[in-house]
Amino acid sequence: MLKLDDIRVSFGGSRALDGVGLEVGAGEFVAIVGPNGAGKTTLFRAISGVLPLETGRMTYDGRDLATVRPSDRPGLGIAHVPEGRQVFPRMTVMENLEMGAQTAAARQGWKHTREQIFGLFPRLHERRAQAAGTLSGGEQQMVAIARGLASMPRLLMLDEPSMGLAPAIVDLIFDCIGRIHREGGMTILLVEQRAAEALEACSRGYVLEAGRIVLQGAHHELLRDPRVKKAYLGH
Repeated sequence: MLKLDDIRVSFGGSRALDGVGLEVGAGEFVAIVGPNGAGKTTLFRAISGVLPLETGRMTYDGRDLATVRPSDRPGLGIAHVPEGRQVFPRMTVMENLEMGAQTAAARQGWKHTREQIFGLFPRLHERRAQAAGTLSGGEQQMVAIARGLASMPRLLMLDEPSMGLAPAIVDLIFDCIGRIHREGGMTILLVEQRAAEALEACSRGYVLEAGRIVLQGAHHELLRDPRVKKAYLGH
């Protein structure tokens, strides 16, 4: 579905991604883990078209993404849930969700999608008329994920969904992400600093350090890898 070949991106005057290559197949749950400053968020911004490529090629269903404007990429079925949640604080929960349903297909299927979202996040149904800025951090993260689902994506990209959340809420969010993958067959690309949770949830993963992929493999292989254990799992 998504393939990156030899991606290089500079940001803030330095090389943020240096020769990154990865693949995400349809129906897969792929995680990218790594420390702060590894280039994880830069990678997502490049896929979304916010940051230009210096070199390399990105294809989605065989189509060169360089030929697709950033504003048109959601129409291809790519949804990017950014780090830090970035909800519209003065808008209600429902209004935030409706902001995600902007493509023609999403508008047509909104009634059904809305029911699916509220089945996944009952708390959002309870707070649908409440201003998003008054919600807890965990609830705002639910809004951000649900807003991504409102676009009816084929590829859901989640950027650090655990950021700033208490451990119990992190568990709840990861449980919801797992359900999205299992029950809906959604293709998920997750970047996350909390390696243990990410690698437990995914089917396959990559380790990104200093802008380079240094390890890759099935989740059980990475969880057993001594380098991953030492650097990210505290073993």
